[in-house]
Amino acid sequence: MNTTARSVLVFLFDLLAVFVAWVGGFLLRFNFQWPSSYNEKIIVGLGILLAIHAIACRWAGLYRGMWIFASLPDLKRVLKAVLVSSLALVVMLALDRGAGPAIPRSLLVLYPLLLLAIMGGGRAAWRMWKEHRIYGGLMAAGKPVVIVGAGTGGAMLVRELERSPDWRVVALVDDNPSKQGLELHGRPIAGNVESLPRILRDHKASHVILAMPSAAGEALKHATDVAIRAGAQVFTVPGLEDLMSGKVAINAMRPVDIEDLLGREPVKIDSNHVKEMITGKTALITGAGGSIGSELCRQLARFAPARLVLVEASEFALYNIEQWFRVQQPGVEIIPLAGDVKDGIRMDEVFSTWKPQLVFHAAAYKHVPLMEVANAWQAVRNNVLGTLQVARCAQRHGAERFVLISTDKAVNPTNVMGATKRLAEMTCEALHCFAEGHTQMEMVRFGNVLGSTGSVIPKFAEQIARGGPVTVTHPDINRYFMSIPEAAQLVLQAASMGQGGEIFVLDMGDPVKIVDLARNMIRLSGYTEDEIQIKFTGLRPGEKLYEELLADAEETRETPHPKLRIARSRPVTESFLDELTQWLAQTGPVSDDDVRAGLKRWAPEYEPAKH
Repeated sequence: MNTTARSVLVFLFDLLAVFVAWVGGFLLRFNFQWPSSYNEKIIVGLGILLAIHAIACRWAGLYRGMWIFASLPDLKRVLKAVLVSSLALVVMLALDRGAGPAIPRSLLVLYPLLLLAIMGGGRAAWRMWKEHRIYGGLMAAGKPVVIVGAGTGGAMLVRELERSPDWRVVALVDDNPSKQGLELHGRPIAGNVESLPRILRDHKASHVILAMPSAAGEALKHATDVAIRAGAQVFTVPGLEDLMSGKVAINAMRPVDIEDLLGREPVKIDSNHVKEMITGKTALITGAGGSIGSELCRQLARFAPARLVLVEASEFALYNIEQWFRVQQPGVEIIPLAGDVKDGIRMDEVFSTWKPQLVFHAAAYKHVPLMEVANAWQAVRNNVLGTLQVARCAQRHGAERFVLISTDKAVNPTNVMGATKRLAEMTCEALHCFAEGHTQMEMVRFGNVLGSTGSVIPKFAEQIARGGPVTVTHPDINRYFMSIPEAAQLVLQAASMGQGGEIFVLDMGDPVKIVDLARNMIRLSGYTEDEIQIKFTGLRPGEKLYEELLADAEETRETPHPKLRIARSRPVTESFLDELTQWLAQTGPVSDDDVRAGLKRWAPEYEPAKH
C-alpha cells in the first residue's frame, strides 16, 4: 500500500473516531438509550466537529508518523488534535441557543476522553499487532538472554532487542531493591546480580548482557564474575560517552574481554596541560613500533604535534605503525626512521636533523627470562647504553623534555632486565643533576600492560585456541596490570607535570593473580577448567612472585593527579656517569656472571634470584 492510500485510511479512521466519540458520548450520558430529541443537534454537531477535527489533524501533523513506530511524539500530536476538537465543542456549547434541549455539559468530559482513547488506543493497538506479527516469531526463536541493569541503558537495550531475531530478553536483574519485582517493557526485573545463576537456570538462558554504560569498573567486574561462574557467555554495551556522542548504538554489543575484568576506571587527564606541552612541537619516540611506543604515538597525535619522529629497530614494527598513520591519521606528519638506540652516530644524525623538543624513550628489552640467560650483556647495552645515548643526544640538541619508560621490575630487582631498567633510571637522574643542558629528565614507572607483545594474555589466548593447557608458573604469582591506552595517557600526563629528575609511579590498582587471570580467560572463551586445564610450570629464571612499585628506601609524595605519585630514590653520585660509561665501553664478550656483578655494583638493591 502506498503512502497516500495509507494516509487516507488513517484520516478516515480519525474521522470515524469523532463519530464514535460524539455519538458514544450521548449514549453514555443517557445510559445507552437513544435520545431522539437530540437528533438534530447530534447531526449538526457531528458535521461541525468532523470539519474542525479534519483541520486539526492536519495542523497537528498526525500523518507524518508511522503507526508501527507510534510513540510519545505521536501521542503529543493526538493530544493537540483532541484539544482543538474539544475547544470547538466548548464554542458549540456556548453558542447553543436554538430550540430543543441543550447539549449535555457532560459531553465536555465524555467526548474528549473517548476521542483520545480511540485515536491513541487505535495507534497503540496497531503497533502492538504489527510488532507481534513481525517480531513475535523472531523473538520466540531468539536466544534467551538476561540483561544486567534496569536503568536507561537496560530500557534502551530491551527496546532494541525486541526487533532482533537473535535475542529474546527473558528477564533483567538490578541491585536497586526498589526496582526488583517490577517490569521493564514487559520484562520482569527478577532479582539482583547475585541471583543471576538462579535466573539463568530458571529461564534456561546461557547469555548475559551488561547494560550499565555508566557503572563503575568494580560493579562491571562483579557482575561479570557472577555471570562467568554461572557458565554464561557475557556481552557488554558501549560506554556512556560513546552512546551520548552518537558514535555507536546501544545494541552495538561486544563480548566482555579480560580488560573489563580488571575493574579499572577510565583514566582522565588534564588535556589542556598536555596539549600545551605537545601542540606544534616535534616529538621523537624510540621503540615507536612496540606496544607502548605505538600507543604513545597515537595519543600524541591527538594533540596536534608539528610532527612525530618514529624511531624503531624492527623494520616490520616500523612499517606497521607507519601504515597505521597513513590510513588512520593521514593529516599527521610522521618521519619513520630505522635506527638502533645503541648506535650513537645514527641517534646524533636523527636529533641534529629533526631537533625534537619532546623525547619519549620506550625502546627496551623487556622479556625477563630471555634476558636472564646468554643475553644479559645485550640487555645492559640496549636498556642502559641505549638510554644514555638517546638522553645525551636530547641534552646536546636542546630537547625540552626526555621521558624514560621504566617498569615496576626496576624496584628491588631480582632479574637482569629489572636491574638494567633501574640503572637506566639512575642514568637519567645523573644526567639531570650533573650534565650540562636544560633538558628535563623524567621517568615513568608502571607494571604490565594488557595485550603487550610477549605478555601473558596473548600467550593464554593462543594456548586456549590450541585446546590447552594454559601454563602458569606458580599458583601464587601476581602482577599489576593496566591497559595500553591508560598507560600511554598517564605517561603524557606525567611528562607534562614533571619539573625534572622525578620518578613517576602510576597507580596500578590491586595486583592480579595470574592463575585467576587464566581462569577468567578460559571462562570468557566459553570453556570450563575441565576442558582447558591449567598447568603450573615453576618460576622462570629471574622471575619474582610479587612485583613492587616502590623500593624500601623510597618515599612518595602526591601529585595533582590521583593516579600519579612521585618516588624519591637514593641520590646518585657525581662520579656515577663516568664510571658507568667506562663499564659500558667494554668491547669483548661479557659473561652473565660478570654482568650480574656489575649490576650489583651499580644498583646495590639488585639481588639476583637463584636459578
